[in-house]
Amino acid sequence: MGGTSIGSILRERVVYPVRTAVSTVRGLGNFTRTGQFGDGREAAVRDHVLANAEQGDPESVLAAIDKFARTRSNLVNVGDEKGLLLDAAVRKANPKLLLELGTYVGYSAVRTARTMPEGARLISVEFSAANAEVARAIIAHAGLAERVTVVVGTIGDGGETIRRLTEEHGITEGALDFVFVDHDKSAYLADLKHILAAGWLHPGSIVVADNMRVPGAPDYLQYMREAEGKSWRTVEHDTHIEYQSLLKDRVLESEYLG
Repeated sequence: MGGTSIGSILRERVVYPVRTAVSTVRGLGNFTRTGQFGDGREAAVRDHVLANAEQGDPESVLAAIDKFARTRSNLVNVGDEKGLLLDAAVRKANPKLLLELGTYVGYSAVRTARTMPEGARLISVEFSAANAEVARAIIAHAGLAERVTVVVGTIGDGGETIRRLTEEHGITEGALDFVFVDHDKSAYLADLKHILAAGWLHPGSIVVADNMRVPGAPDYLQYMREAEGKSWRTVEHDTHIEYQSLLKDRVLESEYLG
């Protein structure tokens, strides 16, 4: 079988994903409170990237994070399979100004920034200051610090983060071409409504939302289905939970009709 054995395939596709999934479940309580799993995996993936990925090479950075998530500790970033859907949506939108809700360790920010057109800017909002520090280091190592800004805050904090995004980062009426939603699933719909109320979208703006099946955002999904053909046009992409092929997931790609 050349250089690949059945054992190595099983370890990569079954043993490692199950092992890392178990450790992730154990840390979910801490993650919900703090944005980190409490076992140091977020700092560890930063150190792994800085030690193993080629500086200034986004593809090398993504590959290092993927390998870490598959073999050491699971990470709740979009992952390589669903990442291809994100890449395609960014190319389709051809955006100039992008917003991301949920930076985590910066994986999707690196994916997005290396795909978006020259001159585009990505503003990524992360509620955990510790995650923001990790993400900034990884984004800088990928050579994308000038194209990505990580802001600590939450859209639903009573208006403070929305004010900062407007006044300090230029997200004004009709300015957003693309939004990626991958943070607190219970906040998906509320935060989208805040964005709509602020008037940041324009007809043709694309909003991509991860994890529609696991853990799920049922109110967001229902909203998009009820708005189909009226204020939104949505494509539902069936896929898998990051870094394994057993659990199904779904990604929504929605175009704002105005």
